[in-house]
Amino acid sequence: MQTFTIGQVAREAGIGVETVRFYEREGLLEEPQRRQSGYRQFQPEAIDRLRFIKQAQRLGFTLREVKELLALKLDPRASRSEIRERAVAKVADIDKRIAELRRMKKALAPLIEACDGRGTLEGCPILAAIEEPCRHHLSATPR
Repeated sequence: MQTFTIGQVAREAGIGVETVRFYEREGLLEEPQRRQSGYRQFQPEAIDRLRFIKQAQRLGFTLREVKELLALKLDPRASRSEIRERAVAKVADIDKRIAELRRMKKALAPLIEACDGRGTLEGCPILAAIEEPCRHHLSATPR
């Protein structure tokens, strides 16, 4: 059976060598056996696993969630409903983040409109709006 070096695995999976090492440290990828020379020898399945991890991340899953998906994938008792539940929860999380981003955009739009982008920073409406909650919080803090 053909084995791969860490560089080959990284290249085939479309990621960096340090990312492969990071996934090993995080427990997402098993540490491979070593040759007598000390070089690690990865099995072809490692490439598939790395691609799975990257695709799950592109779909918005966190590393913790990816680890859960991988565990379910390897569990012969796991069902589609368990995977579906996680995907439904991820969509709800994405919807929540989209709503937060829309609120941020709505708050920033009038600040951008109020700032003509010319002159010194003194009196900048964007900076003033960012600093105002900080001043309010500091003045409300007991000393």
